[in-house]
Amino acid sequence: MTSTAFITHRDCWLHNMGEHHPECPDRLSAINDRLIAAGLDLYLSFHDAPNAEVAQIARAHPRAYVEELLASVPEHGIRHLDPDTAMCPGTMTAALRSAGAGILATDLVVRREVENAFCAVRPPGHHAERAKAMGFCFFNNVAIAALHALEAHGLERVAVIDFDVHHGNGTEDIFREDPRVMMASIFQHPFYPYSGADNPAPHMVNVPLPAGTRGDAFRQVVSDMWLPALRQHKPQMLFISAGFDAHYEDDMGSMGLVESDYVWATEQLKGIAAEFCDRRIVSILEGGYALSALGRSAVAHVKCLADL
Repeated sequence: MTSTAFITHRDCWLHNMGEHHPECPDRLSAINDRLIAAGLDLYLSFHDAPNAEVAQIARAHPRAYVEELLASVPEHGIRHLDPDTAMCPGTMTAALRSAGAGILATDLVVRREVENAFCAVRPPGHHAERAKAMGFCFFNNVAIAALHALEAHGLERVAVIDFDVHHGNGTEDIFREDPRVMMASIFQHPFYPYSGADNPAPHMVNVPLPAGTRGDAFRQVVSDMWLPALRQHKPQMLFISAGFDAHYEDDMGSMGLVESDYVWATEQLKGIAAEFCDRRIVSILEGGYALSALGRSAVAHVKCLADL
């Protein structure tokens, strides 16, 4: 058995918000190219993401919101939902695959077909609130996957860990009233979406960090704040919102992480998963816009997941 599944779909390339938009199809090509160059493709089990069903998405979002998005796809051109977030004819095709990837990953991991999974998908999801698309996101992929574990597989407690440079406001919005789901995150602050620092729920461990924060401070947050909270929550499965835009080469933010920081954090989370979760981890791509840094960081993360 390969220990790690790699889940993606060609449909995830169909979402295109226009020339020069940073959340571009080339992001997935950068990861795939780096994966093959590193020789990792020989050691992973590859899966095509299925389409998520409306009922599965509706665990995280009101059905009316889902149906409105599906019905608002333009026949041609680009339709802006906000200055950052736009739809093209292929957007919902891609979004259904992205949400479906997390669902398949959860199924494979819970059924013990693999120990863990990485979903190389776009559009990302962690800014999508319960009933609002924003920040390049339409459906909250990690929330849909976590709720699938709880509702379809009967798990009682899970955790979502988010190391994207931006606060996962959508994930917090969806789980604010759901103590089954602990959320641990770091994010640059003050910075888009200008949330996360005020009055988090008791099961939310949000750690705002100033611009310029480097790996040593990030690792201290993980050691001093995330890991004790995770041990207290005793999750039965971990979900990672894997954004790589806190990398020092990524000018989307102003943080200073490098590949070794992502590997170290992944190792710490694997330790928690071994202690409490029967090693179960599902990681889903969020941000990361400097293509070389994104490819290197994502592949270093997958390599660590796969014990390679």
